[in-house]
Amino acid sequence: MERVPTDAVDSTEAVSGVHLSQLAAGERMSVQHFVIEPGATVPEHSHHHEQTGYIVEGTLTFLVDGDEVRVEAGDSYVIPGEEPHAAENRGETPVKGVDIFGPPRTDPDWKE
Repeated sequence: MERVPTDAVDSTEAVSGVHLSQLAAGERMSVQHFVIEPGATVPEHSHHHEQTGYIVEGTLTFLVDGDEVRVEAGDSYVIPGEEPHAAENRGETPVKGVDIFGPPRTDPDWKE
């Protein structure tokens, strides 16, 4: 078993107001923590990884195929691999959550 303490992991500001931390990664999946500041936007992107997530605090609006999907604290979600998606924090508080990627997303482009 491998333990990855959050204080041992650096956070990266991938785009303005979007803070990502690469956490544990195994052979079949990886975990990422995120904090998205009020007014911040994750630009549209896609990746071959299936992405599941859970919102711990706040409300995040996903933009997928012309639709808006609000995901609130306590909600989980699934984004299929290769599906273009974006996200916006339209609220007044930071959105905090966790994403899980399969296969593992150990070298995301935001780490460059």
